Amino acid sequence: QVQLVESGGGLVQPGGSLRLSCAASGFAFGSYHMFWYRQAPGKERDLVASISSGGVLKRYADSVKGRFTISRDNAKNTVYLQMNSLKPEDTANYYCRADLSGGTVYWGQGTQVTVTS
Repeated sequence: QVQLVESGGGLVQPGGSLRLSCAASGFAFGSYHMFWYRQAPGKERDLVASISSGGVLKRYADSVKGRFTISRDNAKNTVYLQMNSLKPEDTANYYCRADLSGGTVYWGQGTQVTVTS
């Protein structure tokens, strides 16, 4: 059965750090591009970062560039999002997405990140 399970969210002060993980199972993880999205209350779900199947190509939203780092460990079927210098506007539910280009897409259920003093 296909699963994407996010973890690592929580409450953190501005300027702090969190590392999110997304553990995948039930499909060929190493063949999929991976994405992190986030959605704040009353807002659209926006792309935060992406990483190619081999981990070479990475892209970031302007709002997080220089602060967040996406990575993956295909041996562990896991994608990560290291979040540094967190800001209150980073508060959102963060979702993992697996995507074969032109093919199958899977979503996780999200993990909450709250940045507040």
